[in-house]
Amino acid sequence: MSLMRVEGLTKEFGGVRAIEDLDFSIPAGGAFSIIGPNGAGKTTLLNLLTGIYVPTRGRVLMEGADLTGCAPHEYAARGIARTFQNLQLFFNMSALENVMVGRHLRERCGLAAALLRFPARARAERAARAEAAEWMSYVGLADHVNAKADAMPYGSLKRLEVARALATRPRLLLLDEPAAGLNPTETREIEALIAKLASAGITVVLVEHNMRLVMGVSEHILVLDYGRRLAEGTAHEVRSDPRVIEAYLGRNSAYAG
Repeated sequence: MSLMRVEGLTKEFGGVRAIEDLDFSIPAGGAFSIIGPNGAGKTTLLNLLTGIYVPTRGRVLMEGADLTGCAPHEYAARGIARTFQNLQLFFNMSALENVMVGRHLRERCGLAAALLRFPARARAERAARAEAAEWMSYVGLADHVNAKADAMPYGSLKRLEVARALATRPRLLLLDEPAAGLNPTETREIEALIAKLASAGITVVLVEHNMRLVMGVSEHILVLDYGRRLAEGTAHEVRSDPRVIEAYLGRNSAYAG
């Protein structure tokens, strides 16, 4: 069953075509990876799949509903969340407050109630804090619930951004370079978290350069080259494809063949 479908997706910046006539489907459940060399259009594609960019041509459909041209918050309301290659956190807030921000789409309290501190608002805030703490525990950050975001180590901040995305209660979670800058231990923690999310029924879309991680968690892989689809298939099919070996993996790579 397809959760998201992309049809004829094209994005041009001036005279540069960053994404060109892409067609693919993301099945519900499991991990779907998007790989390719630098400049292949991977982050541009994620921006198109989350409403940050509007395609020049083509469509993005979530369970058959056409989201093309919708604002990012409308994508989020449909159950789509993401993290970023470069951390996009609020460093003047606590770790817990960062995760609470992700819950705002689920809040039903107006401005007046928030300003006047009605009892219902106080109860809602306690519930939001409790849920945020649960998401932090889920990603392995229970020891950082009372921490300031700017005092946390980089690897923990990567997982904090995942916790904030999870607070939106997504069905589709897009992770942009979640292992970038991490040491081997932190990378294994991220790999375990991705597997945990997929087993919990959250569809994970992963953009990542760490091929050990990609090949270890992915049920399906899409390979981009200069904004075009170069190959698509299982991990075994992709790493055995001569075009992928030539353009990206390299003939001497441990992941080729």
